[in-house]
Amino acid sequence: MSERVLVGRVGRPHGLDGSFVVENASEEPERFAQGAALLAAGEPVKVVASKRAGQGRLVVKLDRRVERGAALEVARDALPEPAAGEWYVFQLVGLSVEEDGGRSLGKVADVETWPANDVIVLEGGAMLPLVDACVLQVDLDAGRIVVARGFADPG
Repeated sequence: MSERVLVGRVGRPHGLDGSFVVENASEEPERFAQGAALLAAGEPVKVVASKRAGQGRLVVKLDRRVERGAALEVARDALPEPAAGEWYVFQLVGLSVEEDGGRSLGKVADVETWPANDVIVLEGGAMLPLVDACVLQVDLDAGRIVVARGFADPG
């Protein structure tokens, strides 16, 4: 398991001062606050400036130039503990998903952000809403998620 967590990617330039749009930016504003430490393409960098541009896009400037497409990461041990009932995507990816009653649905491949709520994407492509009505239990220690019946295709 990687010791780093992806929090965005260097996107297209914004202006002439070296600023760029952050693609797939973390929803945590402190990740890109002025003075925040990141890894860009594996090398330490600091955020010099950060702002929201048109349509709410995050624009940052780092203390050095980095290539477009470079991964923006933070060390996993630098992340705060999530609040009760919240998880980081990396904690959920790979967990087994089963319906209440024991039917196996597969493993979590990803978690996507949708307008109404986040969605668990299973390895086979099935999707489940990450809402209380569907997700009954997340047990990181046991490596499984239990979901309510009726949200997955009958198998």
